Amino acid sequence: MNDLNSLLQHLAAGRISRRHFLSAAAALGASSSFLARVAATPEGALAQEASPVGAATDTITFTAFNVDQAPLNIQNGDMDLYLFGLKTAGAQSLDGAEGVRLIDAPASTLSLILNPAPAPEGSFNPFSVREIRYAMQSLIDRDFIANDIYQGRALPMLTNISPLDYDQLTIFPIVGAGNIRYDPDLANQQIGEAMEANGATLENGQWTFNGSPVMIKIVTRVEDERREIGDLVRSVLESSGFQVQPIYQQFGPATLAVYASDPRTFQWHIYTEGWGRGAPVRYDDAGINQFAAPWLGNMPGWQEVGFWQYQNETLDEVGKRLYRGEFTSREDRDQLYMQMTATALEESVRVWLVTAMQSFPVSTAIEHLTEDLVSGPRNTFALRGAEIPGSDTIRVGNLWVWTERTTWNPIGGFGDVYSSDIYKNMVDPTIINHPFSGLPSPFRVDYTVETAGPDGTLPVPESAVMWDAAQDVWAPVASGTVAKSKVVFDYTKYLQTTWQHGPAITMADVIYPIAQGYEIAFDDAKVQIETAMGITARPLYETFQGYVFGESTVEVYVDYWHFEEGYIASYASPSGVSTPWEVLAAMDDVVFEKRQGAYSDTAAARFSVPWISLVTESDARLVLRSIQQAKRETRIPAGVFDVGGATIVTPEEAEARYDACDEWFDATNLLVIANGPYQLTDYDPPAQFAQLDAFRPEGYPFTVEDFRFGTPPALTIDASSVPSLALGDAISVPVTVAGPGDLSLHYSFVDPATGQTLVSGASEGTSSDGTLSATIDVDPDVSATLFPGLYQLFVIAASSEIAQIAQQRIDLGIGV
Repeated sequence: MNDLNSLLQHLAAGRISRRHFLSAAAALGASSSFLARVAATPEGALAQEASPVGAATDTITFTAFNVDQAPLNIQNGDMDLYLFGLKTAGAQSLDGAEGVRLIDAPASTLSLILNPAPAPEGSFNPFSVREIRYAMQSLIDRDFIANDIYQGRALPMLTNISPLDYDQLTIFPIVGAGNIRYDPDLANQQIGEAMEANGATLENGQWTFNGSPVMIKIVTRVEDERREIGDLVRSVLESSGFQVQPIYQQFGPATLAVYASDPRTFQWHIYTEGWGRGAPVRYDDAGINQFAAPWLGNMPGWQEVGFWQYQNETLDEVGKRLYRGEFTSREDRDQLYMQMTATALEESVRVWLVTAMQSFPVSTAIEHLTEDLVSGPRNTFALRGAEIPGSDTIRVGNLWVWTERTTWNPIGGFGDVYSSDIYKNMVDPTIINHPFSGLPSPFRVDYTVETAGPDGTLPVPESAVMWDAAQDVWAPVASGTVAKSKVVFDYTKYLQTTWQHGPAITMADVIYPIAQGYEIAFDDAKVQIETAMGITARPLYETFQGYVFGESTVEVYVDYWHFEEGYIASYASPSGVSTPWEVLAAMDDVVFEKRQGAYSDTAAARFSVPWISLVTESDARLVLRSIQQAKRETRIPAGVFDVGGATIVTPEEAEARYDACDEWFDATNLLVIANGPYQLTDYDPPAQFAQLDAFRPEGYPFTVEDFRFGTPPALTIDASSVPSLALGDAISVPVTVAGPGDLSLHYSFVDPATGQTLVSGASEGTSSDGTLSATIDVDPDVSATLFPGLYQLFVIAASSEIAQIAQQRIDLGIGV
């Protein structure tokens, strides 16, 4: 699209002939309708065919609106889009409202995290016992949450994988075999046996330990349906004999109490988690590690030094193999994923509840708003290509713009959706997950992948280097070094333009983050400060075997393989190029040398320093003072830019960078500097307001058309009705699946009374013109062994071009 747009601009300027344009455009794959339109366009109107560079809208504002009032606010014209999912009643109130439409997307998941730390001597934490944690799986009525609390706008779930995610195909045999269902009698039996085995006593319906009631603290969020979910959990635990202390809190205090505390301090036993979902993921590896494996730092203890740590060697070992591509085929990968899922269910430190079908209200005046299959309008591209004809501004509402836990720093911040919803419009990612397929795709870098995996290796050239965190130099790799894969990344689309504060983007901006990552992971002194960040990054960096730096490229050698090459590139991507090197270097100086701030919340708490946020004036001034000091001392980060026998940053270039930061802060009072189509020009926490203005520098590589992905494709199931059946009858269900790409059909036949999967498999069929026609057949020997009653056939359809599956449940009555 970019090359086509450039051609149009040359044609409009008269630099090439119309015949030359039509020939070149056809070679680039332009549609016949587009070519015909250009051929018929008068000379003076040709420029209108060229898409504008950068974003479609000049200004985007972000303002906080209470979720209960948001339906009225959008009907009154106070905003054009609300990025926080409405409560069920609010969404229902907008059905059919004039000038407003609802975008429904499975944009959030909900879970309970249980504190598994052992209690102090003389007291007892029931969730330190695995059997009691597992009993919670049967104690919680997920159907009630989905159908009553969410009024049908949620889907029950048992793992971190949503029922609509592609990896549901991977795990549904495990989930079925687990036979997890709502069964409070079974749950209370399991709880009772485990409590008594650990010395607790049930007295007058109340569990006691050493004569004192067993207390459970539930930190419950109040902004959405989690308030009702917390009350439900409190009620069932009280019915099970526990004394429960509800702690009702909003985002900031709740996450501080849970994620920044040592589990042994027992500020919480249960927390009602909510997770905003990002771009679709076809093959998950990070998610299951994040939500189940201790090594990645998102399980109780958070890998913070001095805290009690939840540990599980199996989850860590299998999780790292999955994360680092240590498998030999898709089938091998799926086995690892199933093993990890089964272990996570057994451990039940997280109890998954539902995927919420979030409803986002949007004005019908907005056009070209990209919706992805998971996050709806919360994706990277939604606002970049959106516009309101006749207006230069889009007004976005959210629950918050700023909270006590909102932290804008690219190393250890952006942990809340409210900051991320703004920032994602400011930064161009190197690689994206396609909003429909969920597969990694190049965006602002181009790449080529060469792999000898899963079993072979490639030689790493002697010109390759690795960052030596002890000596602060790029050191040559050892002779004979090999790697499974090689990826060459081309950063030309970054290097042809500028940062938002003026200086040109250079290879120094690509290289500094690579060295910075190694410093945080392997520099002994820095690991003592940002411990959790360092030790969780090491397993990733240990797989990299060498880098070769070119004028606009980085050649990466890595011990990683995947059956989808895009995942190799995504894993190997060495640099995000999100922030100018001089800002990163100054932040490093503040955190590691001056010890005046911290990248992470836990390090900030441990050392009693600010958790650096570049939108907070006092924090930004700390960083700016380091920049100004570097200018006075004509200082450039030692060793980082000494590449290939030459220094790629001169003192004059560094000084110009430092001056540009100074000028940017003077103009904005902020130090958030990025490279995408929008720049942050106003951020006012007390007013809950932020403003983005379009950034359209010369050479910016994208037009609005590059941000517009069209309508998400649909995948549908049409299953024929099944007549009444008798025991011993064959079950035969004709099914038609419609959708793009290669289609497949899977099924699971379940006894809902026990939760048992009786039989499952895949059905072959006939494909033609975007449809798959197949018949699901269940052998009469299966139905002959059943009792009369109601059974369920779950039909699952998948497409090679869509990251979501489609599901349909068919109720089958089987009589005598």
